[in-house]
Amino acid sequence: MKNTRLVPSSDRLHFFELSPSDANRLYLLNSDQEVIRYTGDAPFRSIEDARQFLIQYDEYERSGFGRWGLARKDNDAFIGWCGLKRHENGEVDVGFRLLQSEWKQGFATEASLACLQLAFETLHLPYVIGRVMRENTASIQVLERIGMRFWKETEEDLHCALCFKIDNPSLH
Repeated sequence: MKNTRLVPSSDRLHFFELSPSDANRLYLLNSDQEVIRYTGDAPFRSIEDARQFLIQYDEYERSGFGRWGLARKDNDAFIGWCGLKRHENGEVDVGFRLLQSEWKQGFATEASLACLQLAFETLHLPYVIGRVMRENTASIQVLERIGMRFWKETEEDLHCALCFKIDNPSLH
């Protein structure tokens, strides 16, 4: 895994900047219909489509952060991604996507907490949001476990979504 500008850290996970060399991993992750069920995203049509997406992904340069790849420290296996995303309105969300084999092991919670720590302690963001489709109860539980509370309903990709929010505790 390559070293990067800003990268969260946690006990069980390596965070790393995704690059075109991760195209096969990202393709496999997004090929699982259950993994993308509540995302509004279509699966990549090919590994080459995933590679092109990663070539064009410029969040690390633009924002200084982005969606980081995740690998387990115990075996270096890729398990998905988690990270921060700045939206056009300036809001920053935390998001995650994991392989099904890694669900229900606390990795989404651990990775999201590490991202919040970076968002608040290093980036000094006033708050972070999490957006989720109403039907995605597992992701809602993760957002609640990391301290987020329901904030408002919003429209995402023509789907009704719930928006959760957590304020930076050091600013209050």
